[in-house]
Amino acid sequence: MNTIYKLKNVSMFVSNKPIVKMSVTKEITETKTIAKTDVKPMEIEERQTIVHCSCGDDYAYRIWPSTFLIAHGTDKRAKLITAFNISFAPQWTLNDGKGFTLIFEGLSKACTSFDLKEIIPESGGFEVLNIQRNKMDVYSVNF
Repeated sequence: MNTIYKLKNVSMFVSNKPIVKMSVTKEITETKTIAKTDVKPMEIEERQTIVHCSCGDDYAYRIWPSTFLIAHGTDKRAKLITAFNISFAPQWTLNDGKGFTLIFEGLSKACTSFDLKEIIPESGGFEVLNIQRNKMDVYSVNF
């Protein structure tokens, strides 16, 4: 229980002359605790998976939008959202030795391992199999 004091109309005198007029009232307020219910707020969780890539001695490279992270056991695919330091096909990026970074949708919480596959209509697509999931969802791979 909380107690709140309010000043209201108190009279103060100095040498029989009023200088301040106020009074004090006491107000009691009660704080009630509401029992918890089983209602849970809707959670919006934005997740991403980041893959840092290095690419050996290739002269140039590019990434196709049809590159996915494929979860083992469910075959659910996380789509490629964007890429840094690499061009999207049909353009090419010269290999400067710094590598590139791919940003994918988040993997499901149940996923423990996955494959990175670039599904393209020609040979030589990027592919890394059996990547073990970590808590940070940030990975480094070599092609």
